[in-house]
Amino acid sequence: MHNRAMFSALSAPLNLADLDRSMRRTWLVFAGLALALLVAGLLFAGEYGRNQALETVDAQSRIDANLKASLLRAVLERQRSTPLVLADDVEVKAALSTRDGQALQRLNEKLQALAANTDAAVIYVIGNDGVAVAASNWREPTSFVGNDYAFREYFRMAMRDGKAEHFAMGTVSKRPGLYISRRVQGQDGPIGVVVAKLEFDDVEAEWLASGKPVYVTDRRGIVLITSFPSWRFMTTRTIPRDRVAAIRDSLQFGDASLLPLPFRDIGPTSDGSSELHALLPGDSERRFLRVETMVPTTSWRLEQLAPLDGAVSAATREARLIALAVIVPLLALAAFLLRRRQALTLVATRERAARDELEHRVAERTQDLSLARDHLETEIADHRRTGEKLQAVQQELVQANRLAILGQVAAGVAHEINQPVATIRAYADNARTFLDRGQQQTAVENLVSIAELTERVGTITDELRSFARKGRFVAEPTPMREVIEGALMLLRSRFAGRMDAIVIDLPENGLSVYGSRIRLEQVLINLLQNALEALGERSDAEIRVRCEEDPSGTVLLVVTDNGPGIPQHIREDLFTPFNTSKDEGLGLGLAISQEIVADYGGEISVETSDKGTVFTVRLKRA
Repeated sequence: MHNRAMFSALSAPLNLADLDRSMRRTWLVFAGLALALLVAGLLFAGEYGRNQALETVDAQSRIDANLKASLLRAVLERQRSTPLVLADDVEVKAALSTRDGQALQRLNEKLQALAANTDAAVIYVIGNDGVAVAASNWREPTSFVGNDYAFREYFRMAMRDGKAEHFAMGTVSKRPGLYISRRVQGQDGPIGVVVAKLEFDDVEAEWLASGKPVYVTDRRGIVLITSFPSWRFMTTRTIPRDRVAAIRDSLQFGDASLLPLPFRDIGPTSDGSSELHALLPGDSERRFLRVETMVPTTSWRLEQLAPLDGAVSAATREARLIALAVIVPLLALAAFLLRRRQALTLVATRERAARDELEHRVAERTQDLSLARDHLETEIADHRRTGEKLQAVQQELVQANRLAILGQVAAGVAHEINQPVATIRAYADNARTFLDRGQQQTAVENLVSIAELTERVGTITDELRSFARKGRFVAEPTPMREVIEGALMLLRSRFAGRMDAIVIDLPENGLSVYGSRIRLEQVLINLLQNALEALGERSDAEIRVRCEEDPSGTVLLVVTDNGPGIPQHIREDLFTPFNTSKDEGLGLGLAISQEIVADYGGEISVETSDKGTVFTVRLKRA
């Protein structure tokens, strides 16, 4: 055994050192895994937040783009009706057929007024030879009258197909716009073409104010309408050189260079949109989400660029914060569990080392253990004596508590039977006087009243004993008239000569409440006694007792006096036992009254000022 103990003592430090190195390696592995998990979680959260931001921006941008396309369609539809109506107009046909000067002048004026009312840039009429014979801008230096438009696509298509729509740069005004044309049919065939030019300055201004780049392209990818004028007639894709030459020869876009837009595509998204870097005029390159939608009733495509930097950064940041809020507590919990496991392992190892050490020293410390045992037995005996003293103190505290409760009950009994005893004393004195006078009948009546009051004292004593036990009394229908009359009877002998100050106001049909007559009398006696004592010998003393029904179905017993009111230091703890301002008072009346009223499901409240005090008792109506 001695050899084994020596071996354990020598190997224990080695085991603790190995355990310490193992724990360090575990923490290094945990730190690496935690770092990897944290980085992976942040990367995943960032990608998730980015995708969510793209979906949100895409959905909002599509709604916005569809709305812009619908508004653009409404603008187009409003202008398409003008050439359609003019193509069948009698004056237009007459002017084209006769080429009469007065008819053409009237047509010029008519077109001028019509252009002003329809917001068209210009409306003009072209003859069979392609020369404009009338125009709404006939007064302006850039008048279209007399200009040859036979080479224009919208003229040739209208003469051939009956109608045409063609977006081009104006050869005279040098302003881009959509030319909407209709063929005018005469009796012997086509006699001309009516053209309305629509410019989109207002639409482009609204798009620019929205803060998002918006542009419309034709089927070739050439920008026709845009919120940035510098992008007009640029292209969304590269056009072959031979087609560029053909477009320039047609003079559709003047001498526009037809260069690609300053975009750098990043790649398409899953819902058909695409991400790109765009260089805005007067700004640095930024990242956008491009959303496309067709403009109804046209071959145009409306494209809108939604900024992504702010939305993606905010969504990525929020997602990473959420990931941190989830991952960090999990890592902290894992670290806590690992630390706890290592602590338990360390404790177990140390306990094993201590046990081995104890086996090595058991022989040497036998006597020390014996002394320690004796010392421990002494301490146990001391603890036992201390526990016995503690139990004795606890029993004394319980007995003191019982005596305090008994004293409170005795004080309550002394307070509550004060009025009946005083009344008995008054009746006894009166009975002796009546006997001396020979009025035996009156003396007998006083003795009967004394007997009744004696029974009342016994009843009050029993009830106050129950009150001290916090018991509840069975409520029964009790007429309020009997309660008030009984209370006045108890007070009449003590406050003889001052009862005239009490004014009773009861309804004729009477009211009944749930409660006990004796206990409710106690409540009213306490209130009236306090009021009479507060008023003293004042000549204008007045106490009003009012009983009425509340709209909520409860009965209100209101006691009002015109005394000096309740002092502030008493008012704060008015219903607390032993709180009184009277030298001979116990301060239990209102506390007991409140408990009685609460037993019957009611409540008592008070309002006081220097003009008087109002006590209101609410009871359930029977």
